[in-house]
Amino acid sequence: MKTNFKALLVEKKPLIGTLVSWPFPETAEIAADAGFDWLFLDWEHGLHGTRSLQQIVQTVGKRSACIVRVPDNQAVWISKALDTGAAGLIIPHVDSEEDARKAVLSAKYPPQGTRSIGVARAQGYGHDVRRSVEEDNLRTVLVAQVEHIKGVRDIEKIVTVPGLDAVFIGPFDLSASMNKPGRIADEDVRQAIENVRTTCVRRGMPSGIFAPDVEAAKKALSEGYSLVCVGTDAMVYASAMRNLGSRLHSTDKKWKM
Repeated sequence: MKTNFKALLVEKKPLIGTLVSWPFPETAEIAADAGFDWLFLDWEHGLHGTRSLQQIVQTVGKRSACIVRVPDNQAVWISKALDTGAAGLIIPHVDSEEDARKAVLSAKYPPQGTRSIGVARAQGYGHDVRRSVEEDNLRTVLVAQVEHIKGVRDIEKIVTVPGLDAVFIGPFDLSASMNKPGRIADEDVRQAIENVRTTCVRRGMPSGIFAPDVEAAKKALSEGYSLVCVGTDAMVYASAMRNLGSRLHSTDKKWKM
């Protein structure tokens, strides 16, 4: 993006992204060319490795901000993701203030944190280490994903952790943690989600959520979420293929049994 992504996030500007689970730079490039503000590169559930993540970040360039969801809240994953030059991270399963502080420590260079200094792409392969150390603490976006009822209960403390830039809600895992897997329209689940959203509003913290389709995304934006992820590459492809196949079956006799 031509404008600083973190600045837009802090200002709570609407930022529309989509989830990229496939390790192909081409599919990410198509999404970036479609005008998405950011790409949710899913290293937790997707098929990515560090090589594919870096290739995607390189290919996409400044067209969309690449935000990597790491597999776990561990320093090794956080360092590897940031070393690709990604614009930021989504940390899964932030269930407590302690989890949030742990993520910040791992993502920030000293003195704010304990991130180790590498010589990877983010550091100009060793030729731009000083700039990386001086700027990355300010540039990098750090998002805590709240996707368990424990995180909902500790949300007041989570949002006060210095260095955290936003909270992203995972509605499906949250529903599962409440013994209502997939029932995101359930009243108790909706109330838990609303508790997170209203706490973020009250504390001035940008918030985001996953939306499976366009209508859900529009609803999320109208409710005040600014970091909205719409659909996934797999979902979009599957839907398009089913639609194409269905239309051909209904119009072409050669497809009929």
